[in-house]
Parts: sequence; structure tokens; C-alpha cells
Amino acid sequence: MGKKLYVGNLSFSTNEASLAETFAQFGTVESAKIITDRDTGRSKGFGFIEMASDSEADAAVEKLNGTDLGGRNINVSEAKPQAPRENRGHAGGGGGFGRKSRSW
Repeated sequence: MGKKLYVGNLSFSTNEASLAETFAQFGTVESAKIITDRDTGRSKGFGFIEMASDSEADAAVEKLNGTDLGGRNINVSEAKPQAPRENRGHAGGGGGFGRKSRSW
């Protein structure tokens, strides 16, 4: 299995196809994903590339980190594992709705 790379400081006009094309000059791109805002669908300015081999990924990091893509200097590094998220359920808290103190 290959290596996953983080790509930051992306131009909002960069799309997944152009991102994959940029990295393809260093080897086989398994996947390219730009992270978007859930509500607006607009790019958050970063994404992930998965390269077929570690050596291809290392070459891409070495050659592309700090270079211009779409008018911005991109940051390219090995992706870190995603940290576990806390339960974001709405089970607690309440906010006080319907809890006014009443003096009858």
C-alpha cells in the first residue's frame, strides 16, 4: 500500500483533477481528495493525495513542498493519522430550554 500525503494552502480554485495531475508526474496517484465545507461545498483549502508507493510519495513531498500551485505556495507532507473524535452527540447540556423557575 502507498503513502497518504497532506496538501495544504490550496487555492480555492484547485480541483481534485488538477491536484492529481500535479502529483502524477511523480508516480501513480491512487486518490485525490479536496476537503470541502459540508454546508457550502466550498474548498477548505487542503486535501489529501494517496500515492501508490512510498518512494513516489517521498519524491512528491521533496519536489512539491513550497512550490506554486494555482497562485499559492502549497504545503506537502506525510499525512498524520486522524485523531479520534469525541462523541459529538447532543445528549447532554440542554441549554436550559423549558427550565425556568416558576413561583406558583
